[in-house]
Amino acid sequence: MEPDLKQTMYDLETAFWSAMRDRDGAAATKLCADTVITIDAQGVSTLSTEEMRQKLETGDRTPGRFYFSEIHVTSPSPDVAVIGYRVKQEVTVEGQDKTFTAAQCATWVYAVDRWLCHARCESALEEVT
Repeated sequence: MEPDLKQTMYDLETAFWSAMRDRDGAAATKLCADTVITIDAQGVSTLSTEEMRQKLETGDRTPGRFYFSEIHVTSPSPDVAVIGYRVKQEVTVEGQDKTFTAAQCATWVYAVDRWLCHARCESALEEVT
């Protein structure tokens, strides 16, 4: 694993979450492969960059601040990295402020000149309160 890979993955995840918070689908999809497998409370899906952009820009939650902890990174080969972490996010759902805590995992692949996310998985750790 390259010496700064953990920081690189942290920076990429921060950029992705910032794009979600800002509802900037274009910025988020620039970090993703043409299709991304996602796993969350709604199930398993494969999203094109256009579907992901629309989902991020028109979702029913208004994302707020987020905090990462318990960050783990592994690299099974020089061009693949997997990051797992705990995230706490503030959201507004139907006009009410809530907090959400989940375990996250993302798989990134280095292609040509940059890292692209190919899969994202989320497991709720605490109910939205």
